[in-house]
Amino acid sequence: MPPMPRTSPSPPPRWLVYLLRCGDGSLYTGITNDLDKRLKAHAAGKASRYTRSRLPVALAYSERQPDKSRALRREAAIKQLRRAEKEQLVAAGAAKPKKRVRAPRR
Repeated sequence: MPPMPRTSPSPPPRWLVYLLRCGDGSLYTGITNDLDKRLKAHAAGKASRYTRSRLPVALAYSERQPDKSRALRREAAIKQLRRAEKEQLVAAGAAKPKKRVRAPRR
């Protein structure tokens, strides 16, 4: 019997914690392992009741986490911050280009 070809294991999903700036100026915090897909879902009003009524949304900040557990813990920690502290976090990450998310045209 010929040996089975070796396949490289698929890379583990990359978890991210992200902040969106909503149309009303508020900040929304969430986690995902597919940022582009999640941003499109927010823009379409399918990802969150909170952001659905506050469109358009723009990515304000994101940071990678090693696994889902740490992403959830970091999300909880960010949600406990005061608004001014969240704004400082956004400002500290401002050097990165941001994505503007728009609702799909119908």
